[in-house]
Amino acid sequence: MGPLRSVVLCGGGTGGHIYPLLAFADCLRRHDPGVRITCLGTPKGLENELIPPHGYDLRTIPAYQLPRSVNLNLVKTPTRMWTAARAAGKVIDEVRADVVVGFGGYVSVPGYLAAWRRELPIVIHEVNVPPGVANRLGMKFTRHVAAGFPHQPVQSEVLRDARVVGVPLRRGIAGLDRAAHRHAARARLGLRPDLPVLFVAGGSQGARSINLAVSGAAKELARHGIQVLHVIGARNEPVPVPSDLPVPYVTLPYLSEMELGYAAADLMLGRGGAMTCAEVAAIGLPTIYVPYPHSNQEQKRNALPVVEAGGGLLVDDAELTPAWLERTVIPLIRDPQRLAAMGAAAANYGRRDGDEALLRFVYEAVTR
Repeated sequence: MGPLRSVVLCGGGTGGHIYPLLAFADCLRRHDPGVRITCLGTPKGLENELIPPHGYDLRTIPAYQLPRSVNLNLVKTPTRMWTAARAAGKVIDEVRADVVVGFGGYVSVPGYLAAWRRELPIVIHEVNVPPGVANRLGMKFTRHVAAGFPHQPVQSEVLRDARVVGVPLRRGIAGLDRAAHRHAARARLGLRPDLPVLFVAGGSQGARSINLAVSGAAKELARHGIQVLHVIGARNEPVPVPSDLPVPYVTLPYLSEMELGYAAADLMLGRGGAMTCAEVAAIGLPTIYVPYPHSNQEQKRNALPVVEAGGGLLVDDAELTPAWLERTVIPLIRDPQRLAAMGAAAANYGRRDGDEALLRFVYEAVTR
């Protein structure tokens, strides 16, 4: 593969766009420490908290929410979109970019438009069905589209020709050996080494139902010797946990090193976001998925292939109750053989090389 001198990465707004961008940036730098990496973001997005601390140049440009329907008239009419594209173009020209790689979020659109006007190669990475509106618009300007999961080209007409590359994951997760790190992770998180651990992480959005169900089951889980590591989400109210439990129930508002939770866990309970599905499948962590009840059901579509492969269970948000958890989690987490089979099935479905596969795809796009 020939060298890339300068790459512009677009993605912002949510962790689902930013984390794969960062993992891909790390992959670029591993292959060529001299490559120039420039990230486009918005002034208020989560990217401001995540990208600069990782040592990457973040340039903020104006970006605007798009209508939900996508057609070419969309880019012809709003003058503010061209204003944003001009700002992106100035960055692209300054850094003399060879390629623009986008991961979605509204900030990607100005990057796509600016690259298209300069006839620069554009590579789009998409993890959802249906694709996000920004990436759907970007697909008007390029054929170089990569998908994170095998079900996407089957379920989405606009992704039928996409290359399935997997999802770029941080090395700390992609290379995680759960068994080797279990003891140290439990010690660091205040958990006992000798009892099973349920890891609960519903994310910062929509996890209240998960939080209430798990805290409601706390006494019965503890009575059966099941520890809980519960990431309640920074935006959620504190979880009421009984104070007299015989085994640890650890609550955290946020866990920046998710690999610690993954290593400590025997079983996970979480949503069905694309990054969660990609991470837990890659490392072979059995998971109970509770998809956020979005109108388009994208989280259910993310989780269902892993579940159908044998790597987890699926429960509707409305059905998740303390009683359901007690009936389901207690026998499952105390059955090492079943957990091992589920973990192996998840790992067989997942992949750890999404960053490298996407890099090969980007090189192909640039070479063409």
